[in-house]
Amino acid sequence: MVLTKAKEIITANPVVVFSVKDLLSNIGTSFKAIELDSETDGSEIQAALAEWTGQRTIPNVFIGGKHIGGCDSTTALHREGNLVPLLTEAGAPVNSSTA
Repeated sequence: MVLTKAKEIITANPVVVFSVKDLLSNIGTSFKAIELDSETDGSEIQAALAEWTGQRTIPNVFIGGKHIGGCDSTTALHREGNLVPLLTEAGAPVNSSTA
């Protein structure tokens, strides 16, 4: 069912970007999103993050100052039930009715 939805979205739109912003919004936590393509030094920031974390791809997620990884890592944490506790420990409020 979800694969069908994803395929329909992809077919209906010339360009589609899936990200973890919706996941974080849906569980009711606030976050700071840096759109690297909107930053004048975005490519330099991305290169610096790659050097620091070993990850060049985006999204590049940090929680409580700790590098979590990308979309796969973040959604896996959520699926395993570990994302909300990690957010809570970092002091990021979570809406318990949607988590």
